[in-house]
Amino acid sequence: MIIKTLLHLVILTSILNAQQFTIKGKIVDADVKSSLSFANIRVAETTLGTSSNVNGEFELKLKQGTYQLIASFIGYYSDTLNVAVNKNLNEVNFALRQSEIILSEVLVKPGVNPALEIIRRAIEKKNIRNSKLNSYEVEAYTKGLIRTTEDISASGNGFSVGLGGSDTTELIISGILENHSRNYFQHPDKFKSVILARKQSANFPPSINTLTGGRLIQNFYDNNVNFIGKDLPGPISDNALNYYYYYIENILAQNNRTIYQIHIEPDNSADPGFSGKIFITDSTFDLVKVDLILNRAANTGNLFDTVNVYQQFDEYNGIVMPVDYRLFVKANVLGLVRFGFELNTIMFNYYINSNISENIFDKAIVTVLPDADYIDSLYWNNIQTIPNTFEEEVAYNRIDSIENVPKKFLDNFSFLDSRISLTKNVSFSAPLGMYHFSRVEGHALDFGLFVDNAFNQRFNSALKLSYGFSDKKFKQDFSAGYLLGNYRTWEVKLKAFNKLKVLFEESDKYGELFSTLVALISKNEFRDYYYSKGIELGIEAEVLPVLKMKLGFKNKTDNNAVVNTNFSFFNKDKAYRINPPIYETRVNSFKLGFDIDLRDYIEDGYFRRRTSLGRSYILFSGDITYSNKGLFNSGLNFTTYEFNTFVFLRTFKSAFLNLNLFARWNDGTSAYQDLYSLPGNIDILFNSQTFRTLNINEIVGDKIITLNLTHEFRDEIFRATNIPGLKNSELMLSLIFNAALADITNRTASILTNSVKSIKHPFYELGFGIGQGLLPFKLEFMWKLNFRNGNNFRVGLNMPLL
Repeated sequence: MIIKTLLHLVILTSILNAQQFTIKGKIVDADVKSSLSFANIRVAETTLGTSSNVNGEFELKLKQGTYQLIASFIGYYSDTLNVAVNKNLNEVNFALRQSEIILSEVLVKPGVNPALEIIRRAIEKKNIRNSKLNSYEVEAYTKGLIRTTEDISASGNGFSVGLGGSDTTELIISGILENHSRNYFQHPDKFKSVILARKQSANFPPSINTLTGGRLIQNFYDNNVNFIGKDLPGPISDNALNYYYYYIENILAQNNRTIYQIHIEPDNSADPGFSGKIFITDSTFDLVKVDLILNRAANTGNLFDTVNVYQQFDEYNGIVMPVDYRLFVKANVLGLVRFGFELNTIMFNYYINSNISENIFDKAIVTVLPDADYIDSLYWNNIQTIPNTFEEEVAYNRIDSIENVPKKFLDNFSFLDSRISLTKNVSFSAPLGMYHFSRVEGHALDFGLFVDNAFNQRFNSALKLSYGFSDKKFKQDFSAGYLLGNYRTWEVKLKAFNKLKVLFEESDKYGELFSTLVALISKNEFRDYYYSKGIELGIEAEVLPVLKMKLGFKNKTDNNAVVNTNFSFFNKDKAYRINPPIYETRVNSFKLGFDIDLRDYIEDGYFRRRTSLGRSYILFSGDITYSNKGLFNSGLNFTTYEFNTFVFLRTFKSAFLNLNLFARWNDGTSAYQDLYSLPGNIDILFNSQTFRTLNINEIVGDKIITLNLTHEFRDEIFRATNIPGLKNSELMLSLIFNAALADITNRTASILTNSVKSIKHPFYELGFGIGQGLLPFKLEFMWKLNFRNGNNFRVGLNMPLL
């Protein structure tokens, strides 16, 4: 860590200490004077260079000296200018003339598509190129633009987009992100990006700004290119000739070099992939440019109107490398939300096959340096950037002026929100979060005061107060946590509570609003309750990059709750069912736990955010809870062991498998309220990772093993049928299998306050779900395979919003 920090400080110091001058200019067509967007500018006999913006404008930052600048664009002769740099230069313009085409011989057999031979040669050249590339270092400048129909604000690691706006409403720039990074690669698959400096428009938090020119940017010399969670075959991947259809669309020239413009699209329109143009040189068969869009099959749910990617390549030390990357996205979700995103990256200052210290590479694939957010204008004036367009300058000024206007209370108010913001870090309950109902409390008023990400995103706290008009009890629930370490990987936590708890709440997947509505409307309240008061103390620490350890103490006293009201809007003659009694006791316990997470992470300047980049991964966690009458003055003696593993496994194309294995074993005597309930469901409304044919709290125990397995085929099965209408319907198919064992130990059985139902032999259920890519729910069909009774088959909607 120390070596890496020193290395990055050296880089920063060298940038700041080197006096640089700015060379500005424009690249146009010599005949019609139109701008040449994304033209390349290289500094001869160096690895320095840049690309022009959409208006053909460019900026270069160079030390004092004499240089030869070369501007190039496919279809044009390159132009060269000699410049003496001893001050800022503002009119270094290039006018490029269109090239004449001089065809060389390409051996084509009669009846053979000539594009196929070119692609075959390009694949061979790609493999030779990749075998020569052992490592590289490169600097990158990245600019991201968010476009919406109105100005927005962002928080955390995302932003919200308002509803509405007609199809003709113009999208405005509502957010800008910029960063400068140094990126490292070492064969075969080690990547690292270090963000040296970043800035963004005033309405965006810095933690969003982590897209760089490194691993997160696609390279079309790779066999697979990952987009929207799908690995798509690249245009010159090893199996490209069996996946894509090609034909020569045009023949262009750059200086005296012939370049083939080749159209590409998947052989089968139902296969996800790229469509558009690729550019390959004659004689050397290098891929020098792509201009592609995602086809309809890759755009599941048709969420995006267009996803266009543009990338150019140039030769450095005999190896062709990316010089830029452009991504243009437009989206129109169900006609309700329209937004766009643009990403513009230039890569420069390559060091090919350099010796890179192994200390550079670790679990962090992106690291933001601690002072990256505090870099002044002197730094930005000394690095390569993409000049702002007039629209971008106007957007920066507009956003800054909006953010500087004091916010009024009603500016942050919405009846659909659960909280209302007082300041950036402080909020309180909104009307939607101020009421709930249960058969124990009756009508209840709630008020919460919340502090989030205070003190440089280290402190979080919540105070929740509630009063039930039927049980006539005042409840309090306070929690606070303080994060320590550079990336806040340690946390000290405190909880104090005197509240009404949901029985077996860890197995309850439904929200409080839904529970309230069910009780008020149908009088079939599915939850049970008990009172609990006490305190919790805990500390969590990431002791290794893949290992978090947890230690905690809990004191709690649990008491029975009873039904105190019979109110409901309907079914007034119907009585609520009784609230089951618990085992009243006081428990003092210690807990020791661990989490193992093998995924890489992004160090965003504040936190380590785990990411699998759409790849397979596995998580492990475990806890031991110990209570002892003699040592801790507890009401019960027990040791409870818990283990959980979650697996996300890519299977084929965009399909994947989710597997969750949970086990709990109790050695001692557990209170009824501390047992584990198999997660069940109510009637026709299901939740994921639950047993669809079991009711809520139907099966409980203190010796538990559960397996939840869901294979998401997505739309791959229906695409494979190749049936018109069905293959493009984007119907999502999932296969669901659940199994469980549940039993009670003898000592726990001796103090049970209610009869329980156990499963001493494995229980199985099997089913499938059908959904549509744009809809937020699935229709699921589930069958019991054994322990069959009157509830052997269920049909329900899986709706995460509940």
